[in-house]
Amino acid sequence: MSPINVTVGIMFLSQTALGILGNCACLGYFVLTDFSGTRVKPTDLIVKHLTWANFMVLLFKGIPQTMTAFGMSNFLDDILCKLIFYFHRVARGVSLSSTSLLSVFQVITISPSNSKWGQLKFRAPKVIGSSLGLCWALQLLINACVPMVVTDILQTKNSTGFRDVVYCAIVDTHSLTRTLYAILFASTDVMCLGIMTWASGSMVLMLTKHKKMVQHIHSSLSPWSSPEARATQSILALVSSFVFLYMISVILVVCYSFSGVTTRWLVNASVAMSACFPAFCPFLLLSQYTNTKISNFCCTCSFETTHSQRILAEL
Repeated sequence: MSPINVTVGIMFLSQTALGILGNCACLGYFVLTDFSGTRVKPTDLIVKHLTWANFMVLLFKGIPQTMTAFGMSNFLDDILCKLIFYFHRVARGVSLSSTSLLSVFQVITISPSNSKWGQLKFRAPKVIGSSLGLCWALQLLINACVPMVVTDILQTKNSTGFRDVVYCAIVDTHSLTRTLYAILFASTDVMCLGIMTWASGSMVLMLTKHKKMVQHIHSSLSPWSSPEARATQSILALVSSFVFLYMISVILVVCYSFSGVTTRWLVNASVAMSACFPAFCPFLLLSQYTNTKISNFCCTCSFETTHSQRILAEL
């Protein structure tokens, strides 16, 4: 095994292991929260589905890629190739749609009550579950064609009309069929990315406007210190990192699609970039929830101390 393959294998192993551990920790946090009876936010359900989707992306893409990088070959049969590619596409789509859904609900949360979006504050939490169910159903339906164009490497030996993707193969379909598939997949991605961009811009504008409104009231009053603002900052960081990493991954996929032969480094780079968000997303989410709990604890302690001092002064 060449040193380059060992380096790539270690990189994929570290990224996959770190991401799986992070997502398991995030899911464990929600399990403990549910059992402790702590009051949860409406958007926590979206974060749970996002975490599950990221976990599936790493499971169905990171592990096979790591095994291939360490020299294993032909370890997947036709059925496993179809299942792995299908569920990876579904999980990737749910991760994309969940992130856009999270950004939309955060816009509704921080909107003024007298605005058009603010009027949806009480109705929006009631449709979170159905919205997530629709996301899963749409992705399962949209990607139903993926198993038809994926097969294992063994069936492509001494055959033409297949495109090697390291540990599986993709059937070369007619140009019109490829165009239709590309439009179908790209339309949902572009729509979700557009929603994320709009939501991010709306959140920044609302917080900036609110900051200007309160500056003349008290110089020390900052909207960025409120729990809603801190959650918005985390979601902005989440969305920005997703869009950035996704665009790089798309560029690499396009380069690979237009290359005449299978380029191993392009495939590895594309997989690495697409797995970056699922790997680091749980740590960003955990830091947000940890900071929120610490802030709530400090506020509670401060209230109790002030209240005790007031009672002592009265006595």
